[in-house]
Amino acid sequence: MRRICSSLLAVVMALSVASCGTLDRPTGPLRIADGALIPARDPRIRANDAARLAAFSQEVGERLSTGRPLSILALSGGGANGAYGAGLLVGWTERGDRPVFDIVTGVSTGALAAPFAFAGSEWDPQLGYAYTGGGASSLLSWRSLAIFLYPSLFSAGALRKLVDENVTLDLLQAIAREHAKGRRLLVATTNLDSEETVIWDMGLLASQNDENSRALFKEVLVASASIPGVFPPVLIAGLQPDQTVVMEMHADGGVNTPFLAIPENLTLWTRKREERGVGSLYVVVNGQVGRNDGVTSGRLTAILMRSYDSMSKASLRTHLATTAAFAQRNGMTMSLAAIPDNVEASSLKFDQ
Repeated sequence: MRRICSSLLAVVMALSVASCGTLDRPTGPLRIADGALIPARDPRIRANDAARLAAFSQEVGERLSTGRPLSILALSGGGANGAYGAGLLVGWTERGDRPVFDIVTGVSTGALAAPFAFAGSEWDPQLGYAYTGGGASSLLSWRSLAIFLYPSLFSAGALRKLVDENVTLDLLQAIAREHAKGRRLLVATTNLDSEETVIWDMGLLASQNDENSRALFKEVLVASASIPGVFPPVLIAGLQPDQTVVMEMHADGGVNTPFLAIPENLTLWTRKREERGVGSLYVVVNGQVGRNDGVTSGRLTAILMRSYDSMSKASLRTHLATTAAFAQRNGMTMSLAAIPDNVEASSLKFDQ
């Protein structure tokens, strides 16, 4: 009984002071600070940037019209379950029929694997090491009184270290070479200020080959994998329509979209029948899609986790249905891989 009362008291106290844990950021637009990372060319494709979206859709459409099969790989979020996607890619290579993907996209934990998937199967050992080499097991480094002092329960230190150790200069150069061939590596973050999904052209960043672009490449990966409340969001310099440069708050790309197959504004896009080509869309879900029956405990944490899980799966199934319809309209085949529903999986157990 004493343990129950103590737990309840802790929850009540945490909820009552939740606003105490904050990121050091003044209210209102924050003009750029000295030393902020600004690339020579902006790699962002914003949801409201009609010109960039039109250019992207035209590029994809032209590739579909060439007659050469277009292959797209979309890696979803899923926290620790990202090891599933990494293992799938390695096994796909070993089977001998893994395509050279024209476009690779990543969201959240999928963003961490996407650079290796894009660079090619020769990077499989590094991909596997990123998830099983020990660095991932220390991601959830609990900090005491976090809710009182910080904007997240866990420090981003281990996540930043994981990204910094694995995103090497050799990897960035390999990405730049593939980008020059016309292939594209895209990562999604969520801009919490504008509540929009921002798509980052990571190949463009890698191609700029300067200190700022290399640092920003890593910052974007950290931001895309920063689950709200678990890891702190990342402040990234951004150019506003009026040319004002402000610091934007970016977090987990999975807040808005579980995976990135098509930009949100192009969901209803359809090419003319005579312009359609042949394409394959591969969606790797680092999680489960189906409903798992079970008795939910009456505890607050169990109710919240079960509710979040149900909400996330419903959103995932909606995105899958929308993507499948898009593929069918535009003459593409869609293939799905996901963790089986009848096995135990957790997005926060990085030590398994």
